[in-house]
Amino acid sequence: MEGIETLMRYIYVFPLIGLVLGGIFGFAAFMASQILTANLVAILIIIMIYALCGINHIDGLADFGDGIIAHGPVDNKIKAMKDVSLGTGGVVFIIIIILAYFAIISDMLSWLLPLALIVSEVSAKQSMVAFAAFSKSLQKGFGQIMIEKTNMREFLIGLIIASLFCSVILGPLGLVALVSSQVAAFYLVRVANRNFGGSTGDGIGATNEISRAVALVICMTMVGVVPWTFW
Repeated sequence: MEGIETLMRYIYVFPLIGLVLGGIFGFAAFMASQILTANLVAILIIIMIYALCGINHIDGLADFGDGIIAHGPVDNKIKAMKDVSLGTGGVVFIIIIILAYFAIISDMLSWLLPLALIVSEVSAKQSMVAFAAFSKSLQKGFGQIMIEKTNMREFLIGLIIASLFCSVILGPLGLVALVSSQVAAFYLVRVANRNFGGSTGDGIGATNEISRAVALVICMTMVGVVPWTFW
């Protein structure tokens, strides 16, 4: 717990962690694309994402989905979110996000994919910072520590760092992807407040997964609309 407390004091370095992870995924995608089909590259990258990042975030997405889908008052939704059993909402959310990753990665331009993977990972990690900064804690745990230690200062520092990375990697397109992922994070804060009256670590994990997908979608669909260099 002391290590976690220390990490939370420097939460604005999350985009840097995203840069390292995205660099690994991007390099792997570039190398794999030389010998594998687009579909196999997509499967490989999805496996690598959860091999290196773990399943905590997608587990959070599943719990978040269970809570949202649950009927009844807020207490029922919170109970469903805390339930260790995987419910229908969680299954649906996991299937949708995995299918989204597969469809986007397998259909993205080969030269764009490595760069988009870096930008999306940076954006996802900064989205976690955004979610925590604008949330109110609902219960004790890792999520509570992150939310209580994250404020506007951490959000702005992280946003500056993430903006620098994304602009260098994909220019205006990278910045649009980053902004879009932040909008997704803000929306998820609203969803959490409406359904649960606050946020937990599950919401933070869900934000990572959804924001990564949003950033990838923007990179794929806007590459012909928004320039990817400043020149």
